[in-house]
Order: sequence, then C-alpha cells, then structure tokens
Amino acid sequence: MSCRASPWNLPPLPSGPRFPTSARPRSPLGSRNLWKNPILNNSWTLGVGVPNIFALPSRMFRCMASSGSGDSGFARPTSTDEAVAPLPLYSWPDKQRPRVCILGGGFGGLYTALRLESLVWPSDKKPQVVLVDQSDRFVFKPMLYELLSGEVDVWEIAPSFTELLKNTSVQFVRDSVKLLRPSDHFRREPGESWAGGVVHLESGTVIEYDWLVLALGAEAKIDVVPGSAEYALPFTTLEDALRVESKLKMLERKRFGKSSPTIEVAIVGLGYSGVELAATISERLKNTGTVKAINVQTTICPTAPQGNRDAAVKVLESRNIQLFLGYFVSCIKEASTADDSSGTVADSEVDGDHKKLILDLQPAERGLKGQTLEADLVLWTVGSTSQIPRLQPPDAPYVIPLNGRGQVETEETLLVKGHPRTFAIGDSAALRDASGKLLPATAQVAFQQADFAGWNLWAAINDRPLLPFRFQNLGEMMTLGRNDAAITASFIEGLTLEGPLGHAARKLVYCLRMPTDEHRVKVGVSWLTKTAIDSLASVQNAVSDMLTSP
Repeated sequence: MSCRASPWNLPPLPSGPRFPTSARPRSPLGSRNLWKNPILNNSWTLGVGVPNIFALPSRMFRCMASSGSGDSGFARPTSTDEAVAPLPLYSWPDKQRPRVCILGGGFGGLYTALRLESLVWPSDKKPQVVLVDQSDRFVFKPMLYELLSGEVDVWEIAPSFTELLKNTSVQFVRDSVKLLRPSDHFRREPGESWAGGVVHLESGTVIEYDWLVLALGAEAKIDVVPGSAEYALPFTTLEDALRVESKLKMLERKRFGKSSPTIEVAIVGLGYSGVELAATISERLKNTGTVKAINVQTTICPTAPQGNRDAAVKVLESRNIQLFLGYFVSCIKEASTADDSSGTVADSEVDGDHKKLILDLQPAERGLKGQTLEADLVLWTVGSTSQIPRLQPPDAPYVIPLNGRGQVETEETLLVKGHPRTFAIGDSAALRDASGKLLPATAQVAFQQADFAGWNLWAAINDRPLLPFRFQNLGEMMTLGRNDAAITASFIEGLTLEGPLGHAARKLVYCLRMPTDEHRVKVGVSWLTKTAIDSLASVQNAVSDMLTSP
C-alpha cells in the first residue's frame, strides 16, 4: 500500500512560535452563531423531550487564572460574578472549509496528514489539517535500536515535524491531549450544521473540529511488578532510547580498562523488541558485558515467522547472552548487604548512588526453580496501555467504545463505532482481520491504515462511499546487530534474508518508508556515505593485517 508523501510544490510555511500564528486566544464563541453550532450549545436532546445528560456545560470553556499550580486544570466557578478567563480557542484560518484534527504524530497520524495533503481536492473542500503531538519530533521507532549501535544519528530517524511539514499546509501544534469531547454521536436534524466535537489540550487550548483522527498510539506499561516502575527502563520512545544510551555510556566509562566486574544488562521480554535489544546490546558490549534475557514463554518471538525466529536464535546463542526461558520477574530491588552473599557490597556499587539491581525470577513452567539475577541495567519490553481511557470525559466515560485493552472499537472503514466523524488507527484502534484476530500493533499496520484513513476522509468529505480496510501482510523484519538482520517476505514462502544481505535490504526498505521525499534523499545519502566509509576502513584493516602478518 502506498504511503508516499505530498508533492513539494507548495510554498513553505513561515517560521513561527510553538503554535501556528492563527492559534490565538479569543472568546470560545467567536463570531459563530450559537444556535447553529451545537458543540457550544447546551440544548441537545437524545429524543423528544429527553434532555441529554452528556451535553456540554455552558461554562465548559472557562477556567480560573492559574497562579503557580501549573496543572492546567479546570476550576470550579463559585460565583456568577467572579471574573473568569476564557480558554483560548484554536482559530482555524478558513471558516468554511472542513476542519480535520489529527491526534498523534506517529506512523498513523503523520502519514494520514501527508496522505490528505497528496490527494486532489475541490477548491472549496480541501480540509484544514492540524496535527497534535506532545513531542516536536516524529520517531521512526523500528530503528531506535540503531541509535544504540551507532549506525544512525538522531536527525535521521527523528526529524522534526516542522521540517517534515514545511512544504505542506498541515499545521503542527506541540501539546498533550487532556480531554476528548466528541459530539458526532448525537442525533441531528436534517440539514443542521454541526461540528464533530472538541479536544482539550493540556496547555488549555481548545480545538473545535469537524473530523477527528485518533492516532495516539500506546504507552509502555512499566508498573507491573514491585520495583519495575522504579528501577526498569522502557524502550518505546526517543527519550527512552537516549536514556538507555546514556546509561550504557556511564557503565562503559566505569568499566573502561578493567577486566571485572563485567556490565550486566537484564532484558525482560523476548518478543521482537526484546530480541532486537539483546542482539544490539550484546554486540556493543562484546566481552565487557553480559545480557540476561528473560521470557515467560519457552520460545522467543512466538508470533514471528519461523525463518526470523531461527535466525534470531542462532545469533543469540552465538553471543554473550544468557537466556532464561519459562520465567517471569516477580520483583526488582536494589542490592544490599543482605542480598550480597559474598559480603562484598563495594563490588556491587558502580559509582555514587548506582548499585546493582536484584531480579527475583519465578518459574512459569513445571520443573524449573526460582532464581535470583543481578544486573546493572534492567530494560522492560513487555506490556503497553492505551491512552484513550484516561481521555474520556468524566461525565461520559463510555462515549468512545473501547475493548478490554482500552483500544477503540472501529468499523471496517476505520470509523469509530457510533461516531460517523471520528477515525481511529494504529495502536489506538481495535480492528480485526478476516479471521477475527486483532491486527498487531506494528508500524506496517499503521502505514496501511494511514493510507486508508486519508482516502476515507476524502470520500466522506466529498460524499463518496468509504472503503473497508484490508491489511496486507508484506513480511516481517528485525535487526540483529550492526551488519545483521532477518527479513521474511510473506509473498515468497520460505524465503528469509539473513546476515549482511538482510541488513542492507532492511535499511533500504526503511529508507523508502521515510515520511517525505526530501528526508528520504537526505537519509539515503547519509547512509550510503557511512557504508562507504565503513567499507574503506574494513579494507584498510584487512590490508594492514596482511602486511603485518609473518
């Protein structure tokens, strides 16, 4: 499915502040007619003579001036005579054209915005698009591991939204979502004009929209067992990767020039993320460290194709990696005198307040005994949680239908069930394939859903039929080191590319998947230059070894 970006013949947007220049505080009612704008009207009904208990309060856009609390919360007005400051309402440039709000700037959100930009629109129906994300950078998450191996630079896999959107009409707002208040589930009279709802941001800004795309993704669920939230690090965001990189550098500096003790890294979970982390970190540490990989199942990557799994097992067994299969972590704590059986507590201290961590392992399979592991660094790769449940309005906590995992229930067209103007894609959505199985939370699924979401928004705005989403599994890829990877293509049964060939193919595919043509060219040139330099260095080392050998 094509995910190509928009053409680049549009003039660049002027540089400006964090919010677009059009976003300025004004009265929430603005110049709109109160009676023709139901989202600001507190008179909706669910039926004849039945009041709507979920109607928005007439004071929903008011808040007290904050004085140091910084919680961006809504204040409770105590008197009608009290002076209150209106919340700033995001001002769309055009009062007539459709307004599309996209929440989340990952693969689903950003690529949907670029898809909308690339489509051909009638002059009066081309939507105004605003993209909201809490970070100022898009992150190509499948390549976060290459930050630890030194293969890529931050700008290559985490370009700024400003750079990516500079030649488009898409507006970017850096902010976090605080509250969702959709109104597209209410009954409307024929011909009545209406908005799709409003979004409250943590800064206090309110965005009124006609169409909404939920692409917020999922957050790492780290508070699973005692001590995990305090001592373990996740690996899902750019900030996580940079934190792990900083921690590894600190440990390497402290061990530099010493034969012992070695660096010990524990990785909890051996799905794709855990295996890729174990392979990358073990290659980086070489003989100076040991990776201890823990998995509750007795196999690694249970959902991966057999070819990828076999390649991963071969790599893990060839490196300094200890596998603890059939175990789960029950507790993580700091090492202490009582935990140190040898009595040499000083050896467990690395520097200052850094100490060894103790992981208690309990068997998940019969015939295994509990174990205790020591580690300098613990990485947690299992579990995630949806952001949608905490964004539901408190007076209508079930207005957006969710499954047991907190994901949004959607139709085949990616529309949220019961909400004709709201789409949900990526990790936020609970969409099933033809067999009834939930689609995996992968970049490949988000790529393809973004393409369909963009098209279906075009179809809905232009009164055309929407297309049902059909996922096409093109294969799976995983990195196993600086010059090693595994790729299994679904369209060629039994074919798995491994080693340097798989590594080159994986980087080529991901380079072509970069968001814009301009960024693809920059990244491609950078990677080719690095490959040429590495190849030249390898040749020089080989020649030097030949000349110095007796």
